[in-house]
Amino acid sequence: MKKAAGRKKVSPIPKGYPILTPHLSVKGAAAAIDFYTKAFGAKERMRVPGPDGLLGHAEIDIHGALVMLADEFPGGGAASPSTIHGTSCSLMLYVKDVDASFARALAAGATQIFPPDDKFYGDRCGVLKDPFGHLWCLSTHVEDVSPKEMMKRSKEEMAKMMAAKAPQG
Repeated sequence: MKKAAGRKKVSPIPKGYPILTPHLSVKGAAAAIDFYTKAFGAKERMRVPGPDGLLGHAEIDIHGALVMLADEFPGGGAASPSTIHGTSCSLMLYVKDVDASFARALAAGATQIFPPDDKFYGDRCGVLKDPFGHLWCLSTHVEDVSPKEMMKRSKEEMAKMMAAKAPQG
């Protein structure tokens, strides 16, 4: 990008922004901000109105993590999970107490996908869907697991899953 004459040099990454930030397309972005505030303790950083009362851009901080969001814009390639009837990714959120945080999100209107459970990789983790269709994996790290031990446990876990899927008879 060519520097315009008279402009001072700026950092290519704005101050206060990580190099990678999720940006959610939401049908009902203003309501989503309210939900994320109740469910995850989010703090609103900014809100830019769009046409017809929609949000063109918003930013929230969830315990130091930046999340951007806006109302969906299907014509511009930004459809929400409710419009596409699914999602291709989930958001991983580490919290101090996964069970309490999970309960708080459910009370705020989330839907349980998998309840919190101790996982082979050292996290206690549960998955929920927010009212706007986004999947959130809430986790608390409970055990440091070496890569070697994680591979061993992973194989054991996959073997259990395959045995459970095998036809009985």
